[in-house]
Amino acid sequence: MSNSPATAEEVPFSTEDFAALLDESYGAQESLEGTVVKGTIVAIENDLAVIDVGLKSEGRVPLREFWTAGKDAELKAGDVVEVYLERIENAQGEAVLSRDKARREEAWEKLEKAFNANERVEGQIFGRVKGGFTVDLSGAVAFLPGSQVDVRPVRDITPLKNIPQPFQILKMDRRRGNIVVSRRAVLEESRAEARSELVSSLEEGQVLEGVVKNITDYGAFVDLGGVDGLLHVTDISWRRVNHPTEALAIGQTVKVQVIRLNRETQRISLGMKQLEADPWDGIEAKYPVATRFKGRVTNITDYGAFVELEPGVEGLVHVSEMSWTKKNVHPGKIVSTSQEVEVQVLEVDPAKRRISLGLKQCMDNPWESFVDRFPANTVIEGKIKNITEFGLFVGLEEGLDGMVHMSDIDWNLSGEEAIKQFAKGDTVRAKVLDVDVDKERISLGIKQLDGDPFADAAHYKRGDVVTGTVSQVQENGIEVMVGDSLQGFIRKAELSRDRSEQRPERYAVGDKVDAKITQIDPKSRRFTLSIKAREVADEKEAVAQYGSSDSGASLGEILGAAMRRANQDKDQGDGEDNS
Repeated sequence: MSNSPATAEEVPFSTEDFAALLDESYGAQESLEGTVVKGTIVAIENDLAVIDVGLKSEGRVPLREFWTAGKDAELKAGDVVEVYLERIENAQGEAVLSRDKARREEAWEKLEKAFNANERVEGQIFGRVKGGFTVDLSGAVAFLPGSQVDVRPVRDITPLKNIPQPFQILKMDRRRGNIVVSRRAVLEESRAEARSELVSSLEEGQVLEGVVKNITDYGAFVDLGGVDGLLHVTDISWRRVNHPTEALAIGQTVKVQVIRLNRETQRISLGMKQLEADPWDGIEAKYPVATRFKGRVTNITDYGAFVELEPGVEGLVHVSEMSWTKKNVHPGKIVSTSQEVEVQVLEVDPAKRRISLGLKQCMDNPWESFVDRFPANTVIEGKIKNITEFGLFVGLEEGLDGMVHMSDIDWNLSGEEAIKQFAKGDTVRAKVLDVDVDKERISLGIKQLDGDPFADAAHYKRGDVVTGTVSQVQENGIEVMVGDSLQGFIRKAELSRDRSEQRPERYAVGDKVDAKITQIDPKSRRFTLSIKAREVADEKEAVAQYGSSDSGASLGEILGAAMRRANQDKDQGDGEDNS
């Protein structure tokens, strides 16, 4: 046996060394668990791919895990693929591999980079879940909420499925495996870019073609090729359009004109009627004042009715111009929508685009026919329709009303007292005093049916001494009836020269008194009388005829002599009349 030292090849390999190497080898392999590794397909068995990843045994992966959305995988032996190593060995001694998890790991790394950089990612919608849809983002499954599919609600998503398209990541949580994406955000950004580009190329007055995308109560939104403009209901047609659906339908292609453009807010106002001739051009020549036309009632309001004379030209018949006799009546009770009526042009204002029309002007004016048949002083009959504080309203022919003013009810009574004698529904006779056709007023009088009793006052003048009958005794004087109908009043102070005799209670109704007329008032239709003035006048006359009060005779003697003289003259006159 040689005593030379042994070489390396001759050094024996101990059990401990082998165990260490084995642990190192297994440790290296175990460190691969939970990572993505490359492997080679060694065989295709039914729906499984047998893959060698360099371990002591192969693993099997279902072929479906190699499918992409909407496309089957085409694999064959010898293809190199990346798989996720879940476990080195399972109970059967095979490596546990997953293509899905490998793709997911790859996808998550790319998606996190895109999310942090606020970049779009590509994916495909492939399924529906509660509240939205599922999207394949190169292996990672994301949630697409229904509200994030499009800028407008989408009823059928089938045309969008299994088509690669961009998405924006809104939120992601790798620990929980949650990703939320939006297709709408991408569309809005694209539309904003397209809108800015399109708006910058537009000019007011430009004519374009568009498609009606949406209709509201106030107008329609028209897609001009990536940007929407508002077509207001008042700009659809020159004629009245109550709702846009009367003239437009969703999906309809229309020709429009840009009438207003705000580049800052990117708002576009469109018009269709601007492409047609304005029917209001030369409107005064087409519709002269006082001419009559036929039109159709298009709208009824509280203050009147609108009548269309031609498409785009409407006039207003104010409620006051609808009927000669129906006042304070809603226009809907006189005309109805779509009714054809004859109207007269009253006024045309081209600047304000207004035409005032009259309906009643095309009918006979009952006020004119009334004045022809019932001129002033004609006596008519009618029923009291209303009683007011200033008079009576009497219903006449053809729906007309006449008014008896309180001052024209009775010659002698005050207006307040005279009105109390009548009730609503009473039939009365009255005389036509005046008819004002322009103001549509008929003035009537009841007292004028009898002669004016104050006309007899023309036979009297101030200073005349009259005999009257006491009709009423008051604290401040007495009422006196002169003749059959003339009224007079004697104030307390005028009842006597003697202050002790100035007492109204000295008189009784029916007593006869002689008094002098001191005032005639046509307005109040009364005489102002004075017994005192008559007594003073009598005294002056007696003194003038029989001497002064200083001659020694008393006033009573003078007045007695004067009265005897007057009686003798009267008796003598009566005798001559009887002879």
